[in-house]
Amino acid sequence: MAIILVKVITKYMSMETDTMTSFPKAGRINTAACLELAVTELQKANISTMVVASTYGDTGLKAAELLSGKGVNLVVVTHNYGFKEPAHIEMTQETRQRLEKMGAKVFTGTMPFRNIGTAIRQGLGYSQQDLIANTLRILGQGIKVCVEIAMMAADAGHVGTEDIVTVAGTGRGADTAAIIKPAPSNALFDLKIRKIIAKPWDW
Repeated sequence: MAIILVKVITKYMSMETDTMTSFPKAGRINTAACLELAVTELQKANISTMVVASTYGDTGLKAAELLSGKGVNLVVVTHNYGFKEPAHIEMTQETRQRLEKMGAKVFTGTMPFRNIGTAIRQGLGYSQQDLIANTLRILGQGIKVCVEIAMMAADAGHVGTEDIVTVAGTGRGADTAAIIKPAPSNALFDLKIRKIIAKPWDW
């Protein structure tokens, strides 16, 4: 009996669905592998929506190619206008149109962890949103962004309450993926990080 239990436990612990991939280093070098893992997990978990952070559109385009013909609701989330320069956004209109022609929804909106609270912090040195964002960054920059884009997609009505797969990164590209039960930004604490699919070991 003991031997049978050990075999069952060992098999359970070694199941691929219960593992998390750790990339040695953060960054865009992990983009292809991260997206492949995200798509695989999406299919295994029978999830119908993927939300991807994409500043310039490169990651979004790669995701759209991988998901082509799979009937997945792909939401590509950009920076807001003015993130780096006044009245400017990094993704070109041509790239946005390419993504939309490939069936993706491209969303540009207010970023919950970088809105009025950022202005307050720049003026007064502290804001509550920074406390939440920096706490999430303990798990990695990508996890913070995964949570943020899940809220943004929910705020915009692009996702409901069903679990989604989110993909984000540290700077350019993708190195983090997670299954998240989304919630709008006004209900942040209803959001659930179900599973971390992949993230960097160091960042």
